[in-house]
Amino acid sequence: MFPIIRENQKLLNRFNVLTDAAAIIVSMVIAHTIRFLVFTGEPGHVELIYYVQSIFIIMPLFLLLYSGLGLYESFRTKPLYQELGLIVSANAAGTAILILAYFVLKQVDISRWVLVFFFFVCSLLIGGKRALLREFLKRARRKGLNQKHILLLGSGRLAKEYISTVSRNRIFGYTIDGYLADSTGVHSIPRLGAFGDLDAILEKRNPDEIVAALELEDYHHMGAIIQASEKNGTKLSVVPFYSKYMPARPYIDDLDGLPLINIRRIPLDNLLNALLKRLMDIAGSLVLLVLSAPVMLFAAIGTKLSSPGPVIFKQERVGKDKKLFTMYKFRSMRLNDDANAWSTNSDPRKTRFGSFLRKYSIDEFPQFFNVLKGDMSLVGPRPELPYFVHKFREEVPLYMVKHQVRPGITGWAQVCGYRGDTSIKARIEHDIYYIENWSLFLDVKILLQTLFKGFRNNEELSR
Repeated sequence: MFPIIRENQKLLNRFNVLTDAAAIIVSMVIAHTIRFLVFTGEPGHVELIYYVQSIFIIMPLFLLLYSGLGLYESFRTKPLYQELGLIVSANAAGTAILILAYFVLKQVDISRWVLVFFFFVCSLLIGGKRALLREFLKRARRKGLNQKHILLLGSGRLAKEYISTVSRNRIFGYTIDGYLADSTGVHSIPRLGAFGDLDAILEKRNPDEIVAALELEDYHHMGAIIQASEKNGTKLSVVPFYSKYMPARPYIDDLDGLPLINIRRIPLDNLLNALLKRLMDIAGSLVLLVLSAPVMLFAAIGTKLSSPGPVIFKQERVGKDKKLFTMYKFRSMRLNDDANAWSTNSDPRKTRFGSFLRKYSIDEFPQFFNVLKGDMSLVGPRPELPYFVHKFREEVPLYMVKHQVRPGITGWAQVCGYRGDTSIKARIEHDIYYIENWSLFLDVKILLQTLFKGFRNNEELSR
């Protein structure tokens, strides 16, 4: 089907294009069958052949959308959910254009349900094919096949870190053939020569990629390295010596030809992304308020009867742009004066009914009003008390980055198990990953994981 000894992305792309095209046509046939055979109904004057002809004509648009969204680039080191999100986005855009085309051509007999089924079937078929292809390639790479051959430049800390990362992730399919450096320092792979030998080594070995992991004192070699890689037509990747201060996806601005690296790229800074997320928050919070109304009524009555005091516990938290807001929860403890105190499973202030509310996270339901108001989002980093923000900002690196987006009722850290008495550092790392990799698809994934994994609270330390 395609060579698995060394990566051949062009051939793999051709395979993907052909199978995607076939999947688009098959999806329309399946969609028509579901609509008129499974759910029954009269196809009217429009037969199956017309649907197939239409999708065949517009199919290049779908393939162009896939290409434009980067679906024919290498996904060797990218997560599956990111690829699936792009597939869904492309299919949604393509299907919308198809519906618009039928409307403009006044094809009133076209079944809109066929097009709805087509969108879901096409996303399922192409997504499933990509998932199976990934699994096949992973298994091949574990066996030492489909490898990308790397020539490493450098022998210091960064080079060793790169070797360690590649060794831990064999499914990426990277093989480091050796390294070049003016001094020894790496013992796990062979040293092939000094930096000055790069031209000769490239001519002799023809690696798939050069990775320059140079320390600051070796950066004067960078010009010669770039020149040699371009002369030989070999891809060059650079691990900057300041990499520990950089996010996974830095944003690069252009100042009249001078590149400026923006250390923190935040997709939600984009107005359209922010609008889409806010619309989802408004719609989602309204639906959840309606669905949870009976449960919240039960919780309110139970809270009132369990102990004296208000039903709703209001607490000041730090939100987006470090602005303070009032967060709502059902009161689960007897009234106390220490607003900065942590509560534990054995906390004597907690009521029995409050323990029940916390166990199933029902105490968090009033935060749907916070989402509707705009103080919070359905998904985002959990908000903290001002006391802990001042404390952790001095102790935990990058802690304040979380305040560049709205806090959430649930988040990536929480569904990955970092809630309650867990590592603050690990929690922040997950929050930053979410902030830098935000997408609507990731939000939906987190909400679904919260529903199936995070609804029940193990009631470790919580605030």
